[in-house]
Amino acid sequence: MFDRLAHDLLLDAAAQFPAVAILGARQVGKTTLARTTFPGFAYADLENPRTADRFRDDARFSLDHTGRQGVVLDECQAVPAVFAALRGAIDDRRSENGRFVILGSAQPALVRGISESLAGRVAVIDLDPLTASEAATGDAPRDWKSLWLKGGFPDAVRGDFRGWWEAYLRMLLERDLPQYGVSADPVLVRRLLTMLAHQHGGLFNASALGSSLAVSHHVIQRYLDVLESVFLVRRLAPWFRNVGKRLTKAPKVYIRDSGLLHHLLNISTLDELDNHPSRGASWEGFVIEDVIRRERLVHRTSQPWFWRTAAGAEIDLLLDRGSERIALEVKAGRGDDARAIRSLRDSMRDVEPARAWIVDQADGIASLGPGIARAGFTSVMHGAP
Repeated sequence: MFDRLAHDLLLDAAAQFPAVAILGARQVGKTTLARTTFPGFAYADLENPRTADRFRDDARFSLDHTGRQGVVLDECQAVPAVFAALRGAIDDRRSENGRFVILGSAQPALVRGISESLAGRVAVIDLDPLTASEAATGDAPRDWKSLWLKGGFPDAVRGDFRGWWEAYLRMLLERDLPQYGVSADPVLVRRLLTMLAHQHGGLFNASALGSSLAVSHHVIQRYLDVLESVFLVRRLAPWFRNVGKRLTKAPKVYIRDSGLLHHLLNISTLDELDNHPSRGASWEGFVIEDVIRRERLVHRTSQPWFWRTAAGAEIDLLLDRGSERIALEVKAGRGDDARAIRSLRDSMRDVEPARAWIVDQADGIASLGPGIARAGFTSVMHGAP
């Protein structure tokens, strides 16, 4: 079991709200986190047919009699009647916080139920796959290179990640999406995912992808929305500022988990990854995702962006924390390369970050001049930015 950074955040949310919702992909560790954080709570899996039937028959009665101390409701969107019952149960004892923990992996259905019935009554926490610092903890620690190769899903990082991801994708595309009410062709979605893997970290062009797959750009946009909703893909939006330059307006698209990316690219070992043409793009996505996962827990209002001009000036990741902006440039090679430093400094004149970092695979932290430092990933995973 791994120590999760969201543990303390979950306790704080439970102290302030009657209910807490944990959203995340399937098998990301939501149930383990909830049950270890609240060991005295009763547990109800609403995808279990017997439990689901009981809650459909009388959701309010089932809530009141499932657990006196509190209840963990897993896959809550499977029984929509639960949301209205939760509202009534909460309002009857509104002064009591932390009684209900709601888990869900189908983000659209769960968010709809929360927004329609539980607005103001529930705190929402997104649970991502393991960060590098989390993977290094617990009874089965893994180093960041293993995490980079296998991704952050606990079961994948512990064993054969290729076999695990193949089974996961088949289940998600062929069973889960139809159950979530999403009409998407599994074969076409799989082909789209593979194409996105080969363009990992590139600018999103729905028309070009649609032409390659012989569908309209509207279909590509709809399928990308689906892939985002089930936490497989991240669209990183560009940051805008009026600096008198033509700026890129298209988002960049990343496969969120590096294990899925490498499975789609047919990469099985670190040696294969080191010699693969996508190594640099993979490293960029891995670092960006790890930083964003941790950033959302430490600086909850932080927003991630990227910066690129039409002339090619670029910053891989901008973290806008409200009071300050932090710039990160990710390099699979040497971070102290003079050209990389010069390019970053030119972009800093437009973006004006509080400080900037070049992240590479070396160890330690070194100054590269005013406002810029090089940080090895080991330092980054422990909070350097």
